Amino acid sequence: MENGPFGSKNVIESKISEDTLKSFLVGFDLDDDGVSKYRWSQLVTKITNVIHEFSFGFHEGTSTENTQTLEKIIEAANSIYKIDEFQRVRDIYQNNGHIDDELDDKYLRRGEFGELILHLILRDHFNTIPLLSKIYFKDSLGHTVHGFDCVHIEPESKTLWLGESKLYLDPKRGLSELIKDIEEHFKVDYLDSEFGLIAKKIKHFDNVPESEHWKKLFSSSTKLKDKLNEIYIPLLCTYSCDLFSKYDDEENPRFIDEYENKIRELQKYFNDRNNHPLKSRLRIIVILLPVQCKKTLVKKLHHKLSLLQSVGE
Repeated sequence: MENGPFGSKNVIESKISEDTLKSFLVGFDLDDDGVSKYRWSQLVTKITNVIHEFSFGFHEGTSTENTQTLEKIIEAANSIYKIDEFQRVRDIYQNNGHIDDELDDKYLRRGEFGELILHLILRDHFNTIPLLSKIYFKDSLGHTVHGFDCVHIEPESKTLWLGESKLYLDPKRGLSELIKDIEEHFKVDYLDSEFGLIAKKIKHFDNVPESEHWKKLFSSSTKLKDKLNEIYIPLLCTYSCDLFSKYDDEENPRFIDEYENKIRELQKYFNDRNNHPLKSRLRIIVILLPVQCKKTLVKKLHHKLSLLQSVGE
């Protein structure tokens, strides 16, 4: 599909596409009065469109019966709010509570909204499919069974995509946290532990493409250097950017220049601080998605998911 399975390429537009850097943006369109407005509605719709697949993956098949569609969407929306941080922030917003910086750090940058965006971008722009759903596989305490924000595969190249995502007001703080993630997660013991958990799950699936290939990759007997040759690490940072308040047209030449300068500055910031001892072997792709206001995005997504939940009440 030219526009991807979720059709988001016309909303989340690719602007810089290099081997180690991908940048995107959501632009503006005219309203009924001819006023240029940020495309919030289209963005939120595209993100919420993935919650069914994100929550359940391919584990229950790749299609849903027409008679079960609404039920599954409601169930997927409910699964998001099994996570304490999401329930907490939704309650604050619904009660018109004040969100301060401390709460923003503790709650709004955590959880599945960043992971939903990462899932959407990987599906539509990188042709991956989800191998495991992080929400679907929780233990009895509500903990996820693996630490990565996404576990996807790209069938054509037979590569594994282990992604991390952050939602931040300040992109540099988000990138710093992503660097911490790769420092913690890309170690021999951690990978062996995670791969062991994943292997236990996928052996029960009949619809995983090239399942024997993945079982071999996840095996503890496979060398780390061989594993890293088949792994991509997409790191998504979604963040607030003042350019979308300063301008109302993403095709304005001055906007384009300032946008690229900001992206290059963040690329340099990440590269200068990524000191992972294996960084020459890690196939990292930094993905930058500036939005008009990160808090507005989170608030609108909570509102949308709450509406979906309420349908089933």
